[in-house]
Amino acid sequence: MPKLLRNGFVFLLIVIFIVAFSNSYASLNIDNLAYVLAIGIDTSDDNKLEVTFQFSTTTAASESGSTEKTQPVINSVTASSLSNAINLMNSYMGKEINMSHCKVIIFSEALAYQGISDEIYTLINDTQIRPSANIIISKCDAKYYIKQTKPELENLVSKYYEVLTNSSKYTGYIPDSTIGDFFNSLICTTCQPYAILGGINQAETENSSLSNSEKDYALKANHTPFEGENGSENIGVAVFKDDKLVGELNAIETISFLIIKNDVNRFLISVPDPIKQGEYLDIYLMPDGSPDIKVDTSTTSPYVKIKTKFSGRIYSMSKDSQYLSPEVIDAVSASCNSYLESNLSNYLYKTSKEFHSDISGFGRPASTNFLSTPESNKYGWLDNYKNAFFDVHVDTSVKSGMMITET
Repeated sequence: MPKLLRNGFVFLLIVIFIVAFSNSYASLNIDNLAYVLAIGIDTSDDNKLEVTFQFSTTTAASESGSTEKTQPVINSVTASSLSNAINLMNSYMGKEINMSHCKVIIFSEALAYQGISDEIYTLINDTQIRPSANIIISKCDAKYYIKQTKPELENLVSKYYEVLTNSSKYTGYIPDSTIGDFFNSLICTTCQPYAILGGINQAETENSSLSNSEKDYALKANHTPFEGENGSENIGVAVFKDDKLVGELNAIETISFLIIKNDVNRFLISVPDPIKQGEYLDIYLMPDGSPDIKVDTSTTSPYVKIKTKFSGRIYSMSKDSQYLSPEVIDAVSASCNSYLESNLSNYLYKTSKEFHSDISGFGRPASTNFLSTPESNKYGWLDNYKNAFFDVHVDTSVKSGMMITET
């Protein structure tokens, strides 16, 4: 092929390539997209939905080279459905909405009590929504929750949303609840959905009649002593029966929930001091393996046996401490056992007798008692969970202080 002809052929291919892909490139250009970081969904007065979108402004920030905090754009729209709300916001923004970077989805408590299955199915059916996006049930309007979220340690709110549930592993105060997990539980025949309980910082405690130690563990979102720039907070679990909110768990109940789920690495508790009447000891505990769970389904009143083991260290000590002798250490371990057994039992009976909701997923080990899926479905685990009884045994081995040991 002559050189001139070959060059002309190459040039023609380049022109065809540019024409074919120029429109596609233009539509996918980052400058033509509006990235959603969070979605808030509320009810409205006319039986519609008020949907709030929080958009990222990181493009402008990166171009300027600034390290200052960037304020996200927050816009709301009222529509008959979530899909229509997204469509209307597309027309308003002048850019195509992209939800592939959406980190959290917030539902108001009022909407959650009515049921959120339609919204969950719509979101999970959207290929841009990642299953790892967290679900929060807000004690206040979702729109207000988003507006009050002002991270203090992060320049970008997107980064804050990314690390939102990290503390779950070392405090046990919130679950790592995602839309993927929620959807799976929604269609599950052996468990029920749950979500993060969120609210607004009001710098107050829940019940002044509780002891100082009990106050810490009775806390939940909207009833905390926090004071800071960030107005939103997350403590506790929102418990669902099918797609409807039926109740809440406070801090110690959330720890109990995560212990059963084997989803906490370590946590701090305050147990009654065995040698100082009326005082409490702070103990850092770490689970020793997964809980041993056995479920008896020989009757319509399931019997659930749970055995758990922990190792721990005394976290709060004084100079005249007597917590170095083996006898006292054994007494502290026994106090931990009694405290955890009581709280685990209270949590379990609350979900069974009050909420009728198996968020712990005991239905999974229960299903192994049946030879077939139809036989398991006939038993009706989710209906029979309200009849369940529990036997909890805790074995704790506590050592002295984190760095102080007897020599």
